Amino acid sequence: MKASEIIIKPIITEKSMDGVANKRYTFKVMKKATKPEIAAAVEEMFGVKVASVNTIVMPAKQKRLGVHIGKTSEWKKAIVTLKEGSKSIAFFDSLN
Repeated sequence: MKASEIIIKPIITEKSMDGVANKRYTFKVMKKATKPEIAAAVEEMFGVKVASVNTIVMPAKQKRLGVHIGKTSEWKKAIVTLKEGSKSIAFFDSLN
């Protein structure tokens, strides 16, 4: 599996941007991806060293449009912490 298939997109919220100062980055990842696969994908895509990966499966939410009721799909969030000596990810630095 390619790194670009595992990491879908970065999560840009106030809470996730607070972690950037501590080298903690948040990504939406493929639901079947494991922690070692996520770590390898981040290292390959951004050229950094990963210390740890925490994952959360975000549950589906019920949505309504008029009389029609449906659900959003479940998705997986990964919070990646980089090692002390590792460089930061330039994409997130440009947002601050």
